[in-house]
Amino acid sequence: MTVREIVTVGHPVLRERAREVSVEELATPAVQQLIDDLIDTMHAANGAGIAANQIGVPLRVTTIEVNHNPRYPYKPQIPLTVVVNPEIEFLDDELVEINEGCLSVPNLRGNVMRHVNIRVRYLDRDGVAHDEVKRGLTAGTFQHECDHLDGRLFLDRVTDPTTFTTWEQFERFHREAFVARITEFVRRVGS
Repeated sequence: MTVREIVTVGHPVLRERAREVSVEELATPAVQQLIDDLIDTMHAANGAGIAANQIGVPLRVTTIEVNHNPRYPYKPQIPLTVVVNPEIEFLDDELVEINEGCLSVPNLRGNVMRHVNIRVRYLDRDGVAHDEVKRGLTAGTFQHECDHLDGRLFLDRVTDPTTFTTWEQFERFHREAFVARITEFVRRVGS
């Protein structure tokens, strides 16, 4: 198990567009080890996902998993997914406001608007192509992680700065209302 250091806001690698990974490069021991390190680091930090540039490697690789995550108990489960060279297509104009945090922006949360219905095309760690429709909070998670690969942080998407809050104050003042609203949303859209 290798847990890597997570770089935080202000580090230049978080603002770079990560480069694509060829199928040949994807099969190398170095990239396969990077994927294992991303998974270990995500699990150790209780993250719902982590992009390679969050551990200082500007490659278009991210891992996503939600499995009874203590940080996000309201999120629907997502099986461990390795996403390489993702492309997102918005399927309609429906949006949802999500209160997001980020492993690279410790102890800060804020509200962002995310598309509810997306198509994501990507390669898995074996180079197999996937073309999938994601909905709801799952779609939001994919958008958050893919933003990282384009050098964007959730901070860039917060349109109302009064929604910024620390984790402690979110838990104290905002969590109950957010969880009630987002649980109803998850019930309605199914993911």
